[in-house]
Amino acid sequence: MSIALVATACHRNEKVELTSGVHFENMDTTVDPAEDFYRYACGGWMDSHPLDAEHARYGSFDLLAENNQKQLRSIIDSVSVAKNQPGSVADKIATLYNLGMDSATLQKQGAEPIAALMQEITGLKDRKALTAELAQLHLQGIDPFFALFSEADPANSKMQIAWIYQTGIGMGERDYYLEAKNAPLRDAYMNLMTTEFALAGYDKLANLPANQLAKMVMNIETRLAKAQYDNLTNRDPFKTYHMTKLADAEKMAAAIDFKNYFAAMGLPKLESFNMCQPEYIAEVSKVLATENVESIKAYYAWNIINLAAAYLSDDFVDANFAFYGKEMSGREQNRPRWKRVTSTIDGALSEALGQLYVEKYFPKEAKDRMVTLVDNLKEAFAQRIEGAAWMSDMTKAKALEKLSAILVKVGYPDKWRDYSKLEIKNDSYFANVLRSNRFDVDYMISKIDKPTDRNEWQMPPQMVNAYYNPSTNEICFPAGILQPPFFDMNADDAVNYGAIGVVIGHEMTHGFDDQGRHYDLDGNLADWWQPSDAENFSKNAQVLVEHFNGIKVLDDPETYANGEYTLGENIADNGGLNISFLAMQNAIEKLQVNKEKMDGFTPEQRFFLAYAGVWAGNIRDKEALRLTTEDVHSLGKWRVNGTLPHITAFQEAWGIKEGNGMYLAPEKRVTLW
Repeated sequence: MSIALVATACHRNEKVELTSGVHFENMDTTVDPAEDFYRYACGGWMDSHPLDAEHARYGSFDLLAENNQKQLRSIIDSVSVAKNQPGSVADKIATLYNLGMDSATLQKQGAEPIAALMQEITGLKDRKALTAELAQLHLQGIDPFFALFSEADPANSKMQIAWIYQTGIGMGERDYYLEAKNAPLRDAYMNLMTTEFALAGYDKLANLPANQLAKMVMNIETRLAKAQYDNLTNRDPFKTYHMTKLADAEKMAAAIDFKNYFAAMGLPKLESFNMCQPEYIAEVSKVLATENVESIKAYYAWNIINLAAAYLSDDFVDANFAFYGKEMSGREQNRPRWKRVTSTIDGALSEALGQLYVEKYFPKEAKDRMVTLVDNLKEAFAQRIEGAAWMSDMTKAKALEKLSAILVKVGYPDKWRDYSKLEIKNDSYFANVLRSNRFDVDYMISKIDKPTDRNEWQMPPQMVNAYYNPSTNEICFPAGILQPPFFDMNADDAVNYGAIGVVIGHEMTHGFDDQGRHYDLDGNLADWWQPSDAENFSKNAQVLVEHFNGIKVLDDPETYANGEYTLGENIADNGGLNISFLAMQNAIEKLQVNKEKMDGFTPEQRFFLAYAGVWAGNIRDKEALRLTTEDVHSLGKWRVNGTLPHITAFQEAWGIKEGNGMYLAPEKRVTLW
């Protein structure tokens, strides 16, 4: 993920005296690292960065993302006051930004930007019209019931196919609708719908009370939630792969009318697609066939209102934040308008804005260094595979082939996306959001039943993140993450191996986690494992599941981590640490890393301090509860205190002994990669 970690000192100006990379102000040295390493490494940072009203969670990761957003704002500000060529990227950015920042006009417009859509929904007369409307909404990025997208065929990754995936519940997670403990959240959601139906004027158009409309929508969404696959099932690539012929889909979900749906979506010749959750789609068909027509219309209207609320007048924005911000995450105050508008532009013109970002903030030298660093990590990963006692030589050979075939993307794409056909008009903020959505939907549809483009990026370069894509067997590290705390050009490379190096190893390991291991070197779902090796993998993985299941996240309500749901990320953290630590040891042997103590810490200790520092942060209880429900990642604290006890190098570096809080007996430690 980060560029510099490029461990080789030969790339640096030798006259620069490197620092240890240790920031004592971020530590709490009153704490014994053997008892609570997270607090020891991050306590100072946490104390000096208390949560403000705007944030539900704030960590060093978020700090970097916000710094990047300020850089994006400076770019946007510069083009917003310039005299731009009409229709140029700069003109589109400026127009959208100025519309979003024009608070007076937004207040004056109120619900006007969605009025035509409300009228359109009101005018639907029968079930045939309701079915036809589904495609019209999907074309605008409004996704009631399900979503259509393009992705590689798991059986033939060289081709893109259509995927139909469950969606359409406003609270996002099925458990919020079904579990008794979430009753207060459901009440708050009902209040949100009631408020915004009235603000939109849909209650008057439908001639029904707003609270009754809310009940109608809640009834449909609860039906959908009951039929949806849960998070664990959706993590299984085999359970969400169901190639379905169009004729068969027409029979099993007649009320959806897939033939006409795909034709309306611009795919009249489509013959088959992946129906990810067939049982759910069957229930959608039943809902369309059996629910009251007015109820389905209210459901459609709510999907429009809920999407639009963030781009309308303050009464919509405030109601939306009161639920999604306060109730779900515990935030006390919404983000400033400039941050929200910058995020909108970042989504609508992501690569166009990213190109400007790279030109101003990302040097080519950084990209070159990162590529070298990735090679160092690949070499270490290969050593780890070759030394894995639990694997047979036959499976090792296949694993090494896959590792060697990983495509590495660093910084920014070689070819930028063309935004010339995206139309941005000076009418309303939300109207342009819909145009952007339509632009993206058309782009996505154009890829279906076409060869997969491995050179396409799934993240814009300004994003503070990284990813592994199993279907293309690629790892990607956007420019945005190649900065401190992930990489520090002025620090000895021990800390860079502990930060960005672990990120690189983490993403590589995803190709061999409980999901990624099912894909071969070409990105196809294939069983390349010897049965005994697959059994050994599962046994080790289960130990990691049980370890994290035993971690209490909250006392009230009593909440434990979900070891099964977070397994892939926990495996990747475990592997990333072991791989990058070995890469650092290799670098020390080659005199690329100072093997002496710096500021009182060995390189091994600096490595683990840097790793923990990446996850420094504070979080509200509501947000911790929400993320434990929704996020495949463990919370930051437990990516440190939950993961490091399994790392033998950590135990040795810090002299952890039996009886210490960070101790885990050797026979209980999990080592997969």
